[in-house]
Formats: sequence, structure tokens, C-alpha cells
Amino acid sequence: MVKTLENLRKRKTSGGRVKFSRNRRADESDSFSVDTLLGERSIRAKTSRGGNRKISLVSDNVVNVIDKNNNTVLKTTITRVLKNPSNRDYERRGVITKGAIIDTELGKVKVLSRPGQTGIINGMLINE
Repeated sequence: MVKTLENLRKRKTSGGRVKFSRNRRADESDSFSVDTLLGERSIRAKTSRGGNRKISLVSDNVVNVIDKNNNTVLKTTITRVLKNPSNRDYERRGVITKGAIIDTELGKVKVLSRPGQTGIINGMLINE
């Protein structure tokens, strides 16, 4: 779904309709953000400027965890989203974004990647 552009469709001061003179340009196109949730892996591909492709992660239950103590990367499952400092509503809904604290089988993990833009969840183990 495409967001509307307020500056293209306006009315006259008298309330009359202004004829729409042109279509939306490529650099004006915009879409709503993809909120990554906990669940089976699901992705959405979209094209960006220059013909490039962005892979948005709609939902996933696996995270790549970096363990700095052992210098290893392990793939583990996510149990739940504990905290999301970027938005209180995201925390309530369980949305995974960069900086979110998630609970995994290995322990608490801080998300380092941007799953809505890169299509993968990478995180670092938090030592307590």
C-alpha cells in the first residue's frame, strides 16, 4: 500500500477542487514500514531507488547470535520480545527492531540488525 501525498491533492480557498496536473514521481513514492513480529519466517521484497531490492522481514523465529566471549556465531530460536526501547507500543505488540532486547534459548540478546530493511535478525549476547 502506498502512502498519500498531501502536497499533490489540494483544494482552493473557496473549497473548489484543483485539477490534478501530474502523476506521482518515483522519488515521491513511499510505503508503510514493515513491523517484524515473532512467528514462522516470512519475507516481503520491494524495489528501491536505482532498481535495487530490499528484503523486509515480516516475521521470523530465528536469530543469529554473536557470543563475544567464545568468538562464535550461533543460530537459535526466539522465545519472546522482552523490551523495545525505540517505541513503547512496539514493546507491547512484540515488534522486533534494532536495539530490541529478545529472550532466546541462549539468554538475552540485543538486536544489532534492522530486520525491516535487511531481512535477517542478528544479535549480540548480553552478559549479566
